[in-house]
Amino acid sequence: MDGLSAVLLAAFTALLALAAPLLAGDPDMLQDLCVADYKSLEGPLRLNGFPCKRPENVTATDFFSDVLSLPGNISNPVGSTITAVNVEKVPGLNTLGMSMSRIDYVPWGVNPPHTHPRATEMLFVLEGSLDAGFVTTAGKLFVRTVCKGGVFVFPRGLVHFQKNNGGVPAVAISAFNSQLPGTQSLTEAMLAAFPLEHTDVLVRALQIDGGAPVHVV
Repeated sequence: MDGLSAVLLAAFTALLALAAPLLAGDPDMLQDLCVADYKSLEGPLRLNGFPCKRPENVTATDFFSDVLSLPGNISNPVGSTITAVNVEKVPGLNTLGMSMSRIDYVPWGVNPPHTHPRATEMLFVLEGSLDAGFVTTAGKLFVRTVCKGGVFVFPRGLVHFQKNNGGVPAVAISAFNSQLPGTQSLTEAMLAAFPLEHTDVLVRALQIDGGAPVHVV
């Protein structure tokens, strides 16, 4: 290998090393704003994000939402509900790499184990007290009580949960470094997605009785 080839190879390797960390979040924006144009999604093509509105059609309303000001309707067995403000709700978030959610908990309510495959989450406890924790890929559990005014961070993609540890309602606000972090519930992924002919996979994985069918009511 001549000197020029060696220099080019070294430069290419350095570029790859620099590019790798950039894959950990949404792509950087290359313009002031790119308000999501939902109407353009009717065609067969889809970008990693949403197409941009024409600048002359952008208004201040594209960057506004007040949905976090109201508590969510908690009508489910787990005792929590999530109100999301992401690019699907606020078109002005497109390409900005961030979003938020409000989580309301009934007394002793739980936000069950789940993951966000595209974002790290920072949880701020607005009211009440929560037990918050996550599990690493090595199977280690990190959990602690987070009181009003406290913050807890869930690393990207790791299984995590919260539980209201008091007899009064609790409220938390979550911030994400993605315009659409995605949420995958472990319960739904394991039980609701598996057709009955593949329940043997769950029987072996969860070490449960294979005599009864596994399903979600």
